[in-house]
Amino acid sequence: MSADRPLTLWAGRVAALLGIVLVALTLRQTVAVMSPILGDIRADIPISNIGVGLLGTLPPILLAVSGFVAPRVARGIGLDGGIVLALLLMTLGHLVRAAAPGYAVLLVGSVVALAGTGIGNVLLPPIVRRYFPDRIALLTAIYVCILGVSTALPAAVASPVAEQVGWRFSLGMWAATSVVALVPWLVISTRERRRRLSDNDAVESPPTTLVTRLWRSRVALSITVVFSTSTILTYACFAWLPEILGDIAGSTPTEAGVLLAVTGIISAPIALIAPLLVARLRSVSWLIAAGTASFVLGYLGLLLAPATLTLLWVLLIGSGSILFPVSLVLVNVRTRTQGGTVALSGFAQGIAYALGALGPLLVGLLHDVNGGWTLPLLFLLAVALVAVIPAFTLAKPAFVEDELARSCSSQGS
Repeated sequence: MSADRPLTLWAGRVAALLGIVLVALTLRQTVAVMSPILGDIRADIPISNIGVGLLGTLPPILLAVSGFVAPRVARGIGLDGGIVLALLLMTLGHLVRAAAPGYAVLLVGSVVALAGTGIGNVLLPPIVRRYFPDRIALLTAIYVCILGVSTALPAAVASPVAEQVGWRFSLGMWAATSVVALVPWLVISTRERRRRLSDNDAVESPPTTLVTRLWRSRVALSITVVFSTSTILTYACFAWLPEILGDIAGSTPTEAGVLLAVTGIISAPIALIAPLLVARLRSVSWLIAAGTASFVLGYLGLLLAPATLTLLWVLLIGSGSILFPVSLVLVNVRTRTQGGTVALSGFAQGIAYALGALGPLLVGLLHDVNGGWTLPLLFLLAVALVAVIPAFTLAKPAFVEDELARSCSSQGS
């Protein structure tokens, strides 16, 4: 499918639209389904606290590793083949976890499923660019919203299903969604196999030189900083916000849980609107500044007046999640080619999720050092302020490939 061909939303792209929606629906299930039924799993499989901690640390680590592996996958088997591989890995991982006789197999199944999740995370933005180059903002808004459903649905139904038919079925049933998501991509892969000589296939995977030189692109580094800021603050929020609110705001466990849920609820409409605003606003800096200001004001509120207007501080922290969908759109709109999009997506997400894994750990260490939450909140405040830098550097439209071309020409002269 040519990226230059003007098409209606549906013309020739129904399978791709369905495929993108279904892939988005699978991408958070592996992460979200286990924690609500961990008690049921531990009743059958002995798991130490260290083992539980390792399972909790796996998602950001595997997502980070996949960020660097996915561009190689795309280069080897193409974007469509990469999505098929991701779904196969998720399917296999769900089934292995469900059948696990012990902790080791449970861990292996989680690694396999999360590897598929990570590859899918990286390849979905370039897939949107490939099949909907004229609807990037709209499709990004749709799939980011569906990611929210992919997080909420397994978390909501895992425990009731486990109570009725057991935790193994509750873990394994999500393999069905991955299998269903495979169907449109198998159709697309069969169709695209007949077009191997098309221009699109020639540029869909990133050249190795592009992947290894992204450190020289100010645009690539700036988008990575925005993505990393969002990831660090989000993971830290999910890991520690209920305990922070209980200690400094006097919230009960139930109230703290509800307030954590509020951060997710407020992110849904933001995820729908933000990509559309990126496409319409002259400068994306205003959106980055808005997300940064929300995080800063939220954490300042918790620092200075935690028990006063607690809901407002939580709403502000949740509103800072606008940085995530903005980053995803920027991966597409600040690259000129599909290969560039694949490379930038892997680069930004790989670094962001690696740093995101450190966020909760550093907050916990600072809490132990400080004996309270002042130092951890100051750390989170400082992380949020880092996003001010890309708010300036991304003010003017610039493209990764152009910057790298200028870098090469300046070195050659």
